Amino acid sequence: MNNRPWPAASAPDLYGRQIHDIIQHPLPPPPITSTCPCPQYTRFSFHASSHPSDPRQFPSTATHWEHLTWDFAVLPKQDSLEYEDMEPPPLKTCLYILANALVVLSSTAEDGEIEVRISIEILAAQGSKSIAVLQNLSPSTSVSDLKKQIHSRKSNLYPNRQALRLEVKGKTLKDEETLKSLGMRSGAKLYVKDLGPQIGWKTVFLAEYAGPLLVYVWLYQRPWLFYGEGAASLPVHQVVHWAMWCYVAHYVKRLLETIFVHRFSNATMPFMNLFKNCSYYWLFTAYIAYHVNHPLYTPPGKWQAYAGLAMFILCELGNLSIHVALRNLRPPGTKLRKIPEATSNPFTALFNFVSCPNYTYEFGSWLAFSIMTQCLPAGLFTLAGMYQMSVWALGKHRAYKKEFPNYPRGRSAILPFLI
Repeated sequence: MNNRPWPAASAPDLYGRQIHDIIQHPLPPPPITSTCPCPQYTRFSFHASSHPSDPRQFPSTATHWEHLTWDFAVLPKQDSLEYEDMEPPPLKTCLYILANALVVLSSTAEDGEIEVRISIEILAAQGSKSIAVLQNLSPSTSVSDLKKQIHSRKSNLYPNRQALRLEVKGKTLKDEETLKSLGMRSGAKLYVKDLGPQIGWKTVFLAEYAGPLLVYVWLYQRPWLFYGEGAASLPVHQVVHWAMWCYVAHYVKRLLETIFVHRFSNATMPFMNLFKNCSYYWLFTAYIAYHVNHPLYTPPGKWQAYAGLAMFILCELGNLSIHVALRNLRPPGTKLRKIPEATSNPFTALFNFVSCPNYTYEFGSWLAFSIMTQCLPAGLFTLAGMYQMSVWALGKHRAYKKEFPNYPRGRSAILPFLI
């Protein structure tokens, strides 16, 4: 069956007019007393979209559409439908709603079903300029689908560059949300914010972690550019070697986790973050490595260095364990979120006390490195990292509590019983 208007041989309706006339010339429903045999409707499928001109007469929410579908579903099951002096009779209500809708036959809908078709206007969040009008959308159309259609109209606005909102300064809609879940009807508006040029999270992570490896290993060799001629031939303390291997191990671990472990909830981030993140890691690495590898560097006592090294190794193992546990919470290719819990791995027991134990272990690693080297720049890097990770942890902790009503009350964000 091809998509087309109501067939020419349509049966008279309760008003004594053809149904296509009702659709084309909607009128208020008059008082009726009639009988309507409707066996021919059983072979027809419909899809409809709301008439945006008068929302008071035509309810277009998903709930009303379900009611409309139900009216048609029961229609073929009765030999006749007789209503007399009923205000308003169910069938009259059904036809009146239909009179304010655009209805065409559909070859894809099941018999007796009505499919809603919605049109949405897309406006720029800045300036509210109309970008496009997306038509013939179904209630199941997702935000991700809308982004693809917008991209087809505006080639520079690729999906990852878009943030769709119900209001100009509203909350960004999730890709998996649908028009039905958002309660949107035909004629509604959405605002799109241009997030600017984007770059993949994995690309940024690989760049910001590879840099410290190269910088630290280079300064470990005491190049003349920084230390002068002959510095490379001077004695090197054992702690300096430990520090180099710890630094290399940490960032090799991060690179491998980026490739094989991490599953990113967002595909991209703003392009400028590449320079911001790389500057932070690369410059701090140069600052730390310059002092630790300096010929005049003075190491701490033996037992302090041993304690720092042991603590560093344990925290690195703990950090890896948490990353693996978090990875296993989210199936591949999904954005599913669950409450993180401890596993059989003893390092994950920290989940019983904090929401973000990966940050706790990360802080522990750099605190241990600072203890082992007794280096002020390393301590400053630890404090800076702790501040930023606390901000992230508190945000995630609030999100967990908001999303999961049964979230454990005794957990802190990053430091047990403190933060």
